[in-house]
Amino acid sequence: MKKIVSSIIAVAFLCGCTDEIPMVNLGIDDVYYIPRMQKLALHPALTGEQYEWYVDGTCVSHEKDYIFLAAEEGDYALELKIIDTATPYDFKFDIHVLHEEIEYSPYISKVYEYKPAPGQFINEMPRYEEGDTYESILKKVEESISGTNDIMITLGGYGGFVTFGFDHTVINVPGEYDFRIWGNCFYELLQPEKKGGSAEPGIVMVSYDENCNGIPDDEWYELAGSEFYADNTRHRYEITYHRPDPHRQIVADEDNSLDDIYYIAWEDNIGLFGYIAKNIFHNQDYYPKWITENTLTFRGSLLAPNAEDISGYGTYYVLYSYPWGYVDNHPNEYADLNSFDISWAVDEQGNEVDLPGIDFIRVYTGVNQYCGWLGETSTELSRAQDLHIVDQSTSLPNIP
Repeated sequence: MKKIVSSIIAVAFLCGCTDEIPMVNLGIDDVYYIPRMQKLALHPALTGEQYEWYVDGTCVSHEKDYIFLAAEEGDYALELKIIDTATPYDFKFDIHVLHEEIEYSPYISKVYEYKPAPGQFINEMPRYEEGDTYESILKKVEESISGTNDIMITLGGYGGFVTFGFDHTVINVPGEYDFRIWGNCFYELLQPEKKGGSAEPGIVMVSYDENCNGIPDDEWYELAGSEFYADNTRHRYEITYHRPDPHRQIVADEDNSLDDIYYIAWEDNIGLFGYIAKNIFHNQDYYPKWITENTLTFRGSLLAPNAEDISGYGTYYVLYSYPWGYVDNHPNEYADLNSFDISWAVDEQGNEVDLPGIDFIRVYTGVNQYCGWLGETSTELSRAQDLHIVDQSTSLPNIP
C-alpha cells in the first residue's frame, strides 16, 4: 500500500467511511465537507488505462479508487487524472476538513473481538457469570478497557487476543509514537537494572479499514518489535489447546503449589506438547466457559521464553522485558516503552508496510511459557490511547 501523504478522512464514526457519495457522471462531487481523522472513499465511475490522484499538487496514488484521510483541519485541493488514449479526463475538486462535531476520545471506544487462550485468570478478568455468552463477555471486556476505566483483562496463554478500536482513525504521524497501551508489568527489586520482573509481552497487530465497512476484516500487519527479526523468534507458529478431559488423571506436584499438572493439554505445529496446570491460587475453570468448542487454535509469531528461575528450585522466577515493541513488557510509568509506531508495521514476509493510519488494533500473548507456581505467561492490558488526541479532561500532553 502506498503511503498517503495527506492523512485520513471519513464521514462515519467507529472507523467507517462514507459510502453515500452523490454520483455525478464522474462519480465524484465538486466539494466535500468531512471531519478530520475520518476516511472519505472516492470511487470514480469512469475508467481508463492509468490513474493519478493529487493532493495539493502532490501525486499520492496511481490506483483507480482512493481513500482520502487528513489529520488536520483545512482546505485540500484534489485532482484526478484519468489517463486514457480514447477518453482522457482531468477533474479537480475540493475537500474541506472540519473539526469533529463531538470531540474524539483518545481512548478505546469499541472492542470487536475477545478470544483468550486458557489461563489462570480466565473467567475472572473479566468475571464469567452463569449464562454469560460471547456477546455478554465481549461487552464486559469493552466496559473494562474503554475510556479511562482501567480494569485489567487477561488474554490467557500464548495466542489469546483482543481486538479494539477508537472513534476515529489513528493517524500514522512520521517520526512519532502513535498510540500507547497499558499493562501490569513491574520490575523486581533485587536486580532492577536488568529490567526483569513480571514482563508478559504481547504482540501488537494493526489493520487499516481499507474496504470501509467498519469491521476488522481487512489485512492485518504485525508491529515489528525488538524481537521480530531475532533468530529465536518463530513466525507462523500455531498452537491448539484442548478442553480439560473429565477422565484425566489428576496429579499434584511435589511442593503442592500445583494441584492438577495435566489440566489443559496443548500441542503445536513444531512437534511439541505440554499442559497448562491448575495451581492452588486459582480454582475456577481456566478454559473460557462461554466458548462451546472443545479446542482453541491460535496462530502468530512466537517470542523466545523470557523467564529465569533465579532460585534454582522453582520458587523465584524473573520474567525479563524485551527492549521495546510489546504490550505488558515494561512498567506503565515508562511511557515510551509502552508506546507504538504504526510505521513498524510489516507484512507476513517481514516487509515494511506504509499505512496512512489504522482503525483496528489486536494484541495477543506472544510467549508460550509456564513458570511453576506463577503459572502460564499471559498478557494483561487495561487501556489504550491515541497519542495524537489531547485528553480534554486534563488538557495535558498525552505522554507524561
